[in-house]
Amino acid sequence: MRFIAAACLLALPAAADAAAPITGRWLTEGGKALVAIQPCPGGGGQALCGRVERVLKAPPGATGRDANNPDPTLRARPMVGVSILSGFADAGDDWRGRIYNPEDGRNYKSIVSRERDGSLKVKGCVAFICKTQRWTRAG
Repeated sequence: MRFIAAACLLALPAAADAAAPITGRWLTEGGKALVAIQPCPGGGGQALCGRVERVLKAPPGATGRDANNPDPTLRARPMVGVSILSGFADAGDDWRGRIYNPEDGRNYKSIVSRERDGSLKVKGCVAFICKTQRWTRAG
């Protein structure tokens, strides 16, 4: 019995070091898109990725395509299905990976964390300059 109690106590610090889960379906800031965050395909369940499930509010004149992609061969692909979060790993208090911004066609370092209110704090950074969005869970 002491062994079981000791094993439980040893397990507690490891659980406290894990970032809050971020998997699920999320509305981006301003309700522009619905993004599904789940284990990356072929990633063995370790890393998380996020794909656009639906574009809800396209910018004026938008074609629904990945028009700003730096790779000309990808500019005709539909935004639905595009991976905008990639390689996110649990970093203890948050998740760290890369975020693709289809508005400028660039990839950025990203930090995602779960807020007390259940929303996601999504940061995209270049060096020490970061832009932050709040994403809300989709029903």
